[in-house]
Amino acid sequence: MSPHHGARAIEKSEDFKGTMKRLLGMLRPAKMKILLIIILTAVAVVLQVAGPALLGRATDVIYTGVLGRVLNDLPRGLTTEQTVQLLEDQGRNELANMVGRADVTPSTGIDFAALAQILLIIAVIYVVAAVFQFIAGWVIRIIVQNLGWELREKAQAKIDRLPLSYIDRRSRGDLLSRVTNDVDNITQTLMQTMNSIFQNLLTIIGIVAMMFIISWQLALLTFLVLPAGVWLATRVMKKAQPHFRDQWKLTGEVSGTVEEAFTGHEVVTAFGLEEVFTEEFDERNEKLRHASFMAQFISGLMQPAMNLVSNLGYVIVAVVGGIQVASGTITLGAVQAFVQYSRQFTQPLGQLASMANLLQSGAASAERIFSYLDAQELEPDADGSLPTPTRGEVEFRDVRFSYEENTPVITGLSLHAKPGQTVAIVGPTGAGKTTLVNLLLRFYEIDSGHIFVDGVDISTISKQELRANMGMVLQDTWLFEGTIAENIAFAKDDASDEQILAAAKAASVDRLASQLPKGLDTVVDDEGEMISVGEKQLVTIARAYLADPDILILDEATSSVDTRTEMLVQEAMSNLKTGRTSFVIAHRLSTIRDADLIVVMEDGDVVEQGTHDELIDQGGAYARLYQAQFENRESIDPQR
Repeated sequence: MSPHHGARAIEKSEDFKGTMKRLLGMLRPAKMKILLIIILTAVAVVLQVAGPALLGRATDVIYTGVLGRVLNDLPRGLTTEQTVQLLEDQGRNELANMVGRADVTPSTGIDFAALAQILLIIAVIYVVAAVFQFIAGWVIRIIVQNLGWELREKAQAKIDRLPLSYIDRRSRGDLLSRVTNDVDNITQTLMQTMNSIFQNLLTIIGIVAMMFIISWQLALLTFLVLPAGVWLATRVMKKAQPHFRDQWKLTGEVSGTVEEAFTGHEVVTAFGLEEVFTEEFDERNEKLRHASFMAQFISGLMQPAMNLVSNLGYVIVAVVGGIQVASGTITLGAVQAFVQYSRQFTQPLGQLASMANLLQSGAASAERIFSYLDAQELEPDADGSLPTPTRGEVEFRDVRFSYEENTPVITGLSLHAKPGQTVAIVGPTGAGKTTLVNLLLRFYEIDSGHIFVDGVDISTISKQELRANMGMVLQDTWLFEGTIAENIAFAKDDASDEQILAAAKAASVDRLASQLPKGLDTVVDDEGEMISVGEKQLVTIARAYLADPDILILDEATSSVDTRTEMLVQEAMSNLKTGRTSFVIAHRLSTIRDADLIVVMEDGDVVEQGTHDELIDQGGAYARLYQAQFENRESIDPQR
């Protein structure tokens, strides 16, 4: 298991406002679309807010018609003032108050023509508002999905600018989670909140205005419960924020554990570590479950709390409004409209409070993706180039390097490889052999000293120029899902079929392909069992052959293959090394006996250099390594 999978302290949100400001700043190119959304939403809100008032008028039409029928005992043709006076003379004061406010004409029924006209206007208003909201939602989806595409593109481009040390020290599962899960969460958050926040704010403003127009007394009574709602929303938001942040952080950790378990499945099974990984997964999954539960549970309290506030306001309006209707201060239709507005008033408040929790979740994801995008990048690359033609001369001069400060890995290394030489690098595990190759390719930058290629300091050469002249075959093969021919052609985009076939023959891949049903067009991948590890190695050698590098690096390319396949790999590598400066890292010393120069490394420094015969005669470190391998082979052979 990776060291970075150990327990880590729960990180806290660094800057919610700054993160959201930066995220919204990325929407600046879509400002005209956002302006269109604002206009459409504003018109839709105005129309929707007008709806309850018109429904109140429709109710008043029905109400006055019903009262007119109730008063059919009074003479026809009376004006409202005459009707009120007559009712007061009869001692029917409450009815007189209601008639005076409602403008009732005795003995007249419901005006269905006026009622139909009002209902038609209401229907048109709601249809137009729905159309505008649909268009606004469609534009929002375009904006948000473009933002998600931009974030993923930046995340992918960032990989090429990051030092290898950043990726080596972090879980691949966590990095993948940032680029996938966190970006998806950001887009989902914006989809659900971007238009809704503006719409709800406008709705609140419109509703408040209409409530005061209808009855400022009822409006003030309704707002008595508002502070309680704001206080509840603020408390819930603060309680939910850390749990949302932990939820997305732990999602990355769980992804990292699963990714390691899948990629290392064979090793896990071979060493019987299934229970260890299961325990690690269960522990992190339980933490994720707890964080997710708490985030959803606490944020879920928002709606019931706001419903409680809404119901309190409703009770106040119903009681006081009924009294006002009875006293003739307000009409029944106005009370109905006010009740609708009071119910609608708490709805956008509750939605804004819920969206605050969504924004906390989105901000937590945005912080994770921004911390990745803000990671320190490689120093600006040089723009120098190598002389033409490239000869392949390489020199390390007093090179020092450490992965961690005060922990040296390479100490004063000096080495000179002449053009066309095969240089073998041997030594115990941890001696710095692979590190030397990483420094030559500038995967890492040296702390001090110089590395020269054809007399030019590689720090003055662009990485692309440097690596274009080098080919590499690693111990761990990598094939992408595609045909064998496509995997070979990976080294050269414009390779012709003839060049691919020549590379396949040089690496003995043509023999392999002849045994497969579709030859070089057979589809393979890095995880599949279509071809063996050794055969995959042959494909990577063919890839390097096609690149035609001036400097070749072979990093323990035969350590994972059987004896028969090793012979094919050795033959392919011999073809590949011809006419090139080659660095060969090997544990099997028998494979590098013919090297022009053998470099023996111990503790990050070169302790011996020379040919095989010279080093054997010296009886030093190389001789001891060779003798140890020879004796081990002698002790094993009789048992076979």
